[in-house]
Amino acid sequence: MPLSDTAIKNAKPADKPYKMQDEKGMYLLVHSNGSKYFRYNYRFDGKRKTLALGTYPVTSLKEARDKRDTAKKQIDGGIDPSENKKAVKASKAESAANSFEIIAREWGSKKVNEWDDKNNRSKRMLERNVFPWLGSRPITDILPKDILACLRRVEDRGTIETAHRTLQICGQVFRYAVATGRADRDITPDLRGALPPAKGEHFASITEPKQVAELLRAIDSYQGSLSAVCALKLAPLVFVRPGELRAAEWQHIDLEAKEWRYFVSKTEVQHIVPLSSQAVKILEELHPLSGHGRFVFASERNPRGDRCMSENTLNAALKRLGYGKDVMTAHGFRAMARTILDEVLGVRVDFIEHQLAHAVKDPNGRAYNRTAHLPERHKMMQQWSDYLDGLKNGAVIINFEKRA
Repeated sequence: MPLSDTAIKNAKPADKPYKMQDEKGMYLLVHSNGSKYFRYNYRFDGKRKTLALGTYPVTSLKEARDKRDTAKKQIDGGIDPSENKKAVKASKAESAANSFEIIAREWGSKKVNEWDDKNNRSKRMLERNVFPWLGSRPITDILPKDILACLRRVEDRGTIETAHRTLQICGQVFRYAVATGRADRDITPDLRGALPPAKGEHFASITEPKQVAELLRAIDSYQGSLSAVCALKLAPLVFVRPGELRAAEWQHIDLEAKEWRYFVSKTEVQHIVPLSSQAVKILEELHPLSGHGRFVFASERNPRGDRCMSENTLNAALKRLGYGKDVMTAHGFRAMARTILDEVLGVRVDFIEHQLAHAVKDPNGRAYNRTAHLPERHKMMQQWSDYLDGLKNGAVIINFEKRA
């Protein structure tokens, strides 16, 4: 007799497992602990096999029979139901392992400084703007329109700059997936022009030489940790992005060659920063403190040296010196150098733009490589440091008219 719901419900456990037959090879296996399992016996390629159909009552009698009938159709089509079930399970596991969130978190842990910090900006953007909608999906199934839908939600909140930054982070995740063999290409360039242009964030900066001199003297008087003092002194000399300065690694710095080589956070292109003798001296002073670890400016809260200083350290130091964010910011050292090198020292603009790691093209429209004008940039960086020393020490300030 075929099984019924009542018979299955009333089946009691015994000392040994026993079977209650249904029809067409299906049966209910009742274990001694009271668990009830639907099973299906079949033959494939002359071998007797058993397929698990589910556990009662999570799987109903009707659902078990439907699975049995599906298995019978597979057998008729030359497919082994057990092997097919294993293949589907493996495919789902692979899809889960290649989900956008899994890959993004792996990328973050390997590529983003302080990724484990709950306040990490990149991590927060992904968790808030992307993971809820695309996190569980295989990265190869995600289309440009899916990412755009996430960005539109950010845009609707009135934060277009955040939308652009989120798109940039997604691009970095996709490029990591390509590099690790889990995606064929980065699809984010397909969204170029899809978002309104970002207004651009204004970073306050001091560009008048007399005020720069006062700032440099104030920096020399700063009473903080050696790491913070050295970072604050080095910032105007190298004028890199604050995030790149605080994440500087000893392995990328060659004090003998007077060069610091790293990958730019925005473009992922290698950048070379020539180091003046003044910059080398600052790094040599700091090396005994943090040279045993990874980061030049290691976090004081992490004695092992495997975390860099906080993103707020430099701006907080400037604020303590009386320079609020409406007057001067750590990012403002870039505008300071850009303005004075051009308008006061008369340095060629393309040399300056190269040193700022901006996109620079030659007369034929081709991008210069990272080593372009490197000897000239070495001279420029030494000239810049010497000029700042002169300001700080009270040299006569001469303002030149900007060249035509």
